[in-house]
Amino acid sequence: MTDTRHRILWADDEIDMLRPHIMFLESKGYDVTRVSNGEDAVSLVRESSLAGATNGFDVIFLDEQMPGMGGLGALNEIKQINPALPVVMITKSEEEKLMEQAIGRKISDYLTKPVNPSQILLSLKKLLDGRRIAGEAASRDYIQEFNGISRQLMMGPTAEEWLDIHQKLSTWDVELDSHSDLGLRQTIADQKRECNVEFGKFVERNYADWAYADREDRPPLSVDVIREAVIPELQNHERPVVLFVVDCLRLDQWLAMEPLLYEFYSMTKSLYFSILPTATPYSRNAIFSGLFPADIEKRHPDLWARSEDDETSHNRFERDFLIDQLKRRGVQLKNDPKYVKIITADDAHQAEGNILSFTRNNRLTAVVVNFVDILTHSRSESDLLKEIAPDESALRGLAKTWFEHSALFNMLKLLATTDAVVLITTDHGSIRCNRGAKVLADRETSTNLRYKHGRNLKVDSRQAIVLKSGDPYRLPRRGVNTNYIIAKEDQYFVYPTNYHKYLNQYRDSFQHGGASLEEMVLPIVRLESKVNPA
Repeated sequence: MTDTRHRILWADDEIDMLRPHIMFLESKGYDVTRVSNGEDAVSLVRESSLAGATNGFDVIFLDEQMPGMGGLGALNEIKQINPALPVVMITKSEEEKLMEQAIGRKISDYLTKPVNPSQILLSLKKLLDGRRIAGEAASRDYIQEFNGISRQLMMGPTAEEWLDIHQKLSTWDVELDSHSDLGLRQTIADQKRECNVEFGKFVERNYADWAYADREDRPPLSVDVIREAVIPELQNHERPVVLFVVDCLRLDQWLAMEPLLYEFYSMTKSLYFSILPTATPYSRNAIFSGLFPADIEKRHPDLWARSEDDETSHNRFERDFLIDQLKRRGVQLKNDPKYVKIITADDAHQAEGNILSFTRNNRLTAVVVNFVDILTHSRSESDLLKEIAPDESALRGLAKTWFEHSALFNMLKLLATTDAVVLITTDHGSIRCNRGAKVLADRETSTNLRYKHGRNLKVDSRQAIVLKSGDPYRLPRRGVNTNYIIAKEDQYFVYPTNYHKYLNQYRDSFQHGGASLEEMVLPIVRLESKVNPA
């Protein structure tokens, strides 16, 4: 029968005095090998390493002060033999310099004598069983959360409860990235799918009311971002304000990135709903203008008409919309806001080099960052990216890796050295599409996969929100007979012509424009510097 007990090597020149500790560990099922000097410890580690993993030690306890080869010397030798082997340093000294030396050489734990058996056991639990214990706790907590969300769905969540539900689901998505062996990934995917079924119905019942309701009678939407998050910062103090809008950033992706900023900022996060369609020409223009698309068309007919149906040019006028909104709301600035759009690597490099001068010369700087949107769309067209990011978890990890090495992260670190107030948000998210919805339309219909506008559009109403005109959602009329359809859940629109070809081409792609939690529930994060508190 295979011995599954953890093997501990304990090196201490007073090892005989530690007999009670060792007996205690052995009573807990640990196999403890004892040596009285560093040379023997290194020799045994080398022998066990040559013998293979089944005979190797799981943890080394090293006394720092031993005759001959001391603890730090033995640590160096052991790390050369097996860099991954956990080593716990035990010492009588409380010198900070010694602690820093040990930590710098990648010890796993540091204990100061006299140690008691419970301290030793706790250290072993953390090193050997920490992942399992954390996984078991996560599993219990998620099942409890799962049951709570299921009860909420049965009761019919309010708008505020939907924000809370998606926050919980996104938090668990990120948490389970560290516990992939628990087998809960499919469980949370199924629950998210169930939530989106009910959320689609909720949006279809309520969105038309939101579009025309007073602010106190509806949840926060894209049109409220500048008025409620930015303008109070401009009015309440004289500090510069920097607003980053990261195109197509999902809440779960932000939650994965967020810990990288803990060293530099304290954060306050709130959530809001994107307007529909959840696409850049609509949702991002709504942020900067503070208006629904139909009202943008009425107030700025020349700007809207000049950019009809072109996502890139549709957002050429965000700076104009922002200036107009500030004036409309009575906000007077010495200089007009600085507006920067980052699409290319050169754009990013220039913005990073100038971000501090922007804050010196402008009360408000708005920076649009397009990389996540480019990454999301590129995945649909690149077999390599699909291999690297086959699912939401992998795409989340890829977005986090980009952020860690990005000009955006560098800009945020620079801004942490100033008194600037930093706000981060996004215009819409994206959803992984797995089911095709057959749509009938004419040649003049727009090409988007999650929303369309045109004449005589026909689609199964179970798969999409169908609007005979844009009026109920305050969308541009685009002519007397223009219809809109907006996909629900994880559907994407496919024409009957070459149906199976395009069904397969776009299955498992990330798209946006529709009504889902992933596309509509978005964060606004206020960052307050820890490095240079105002």
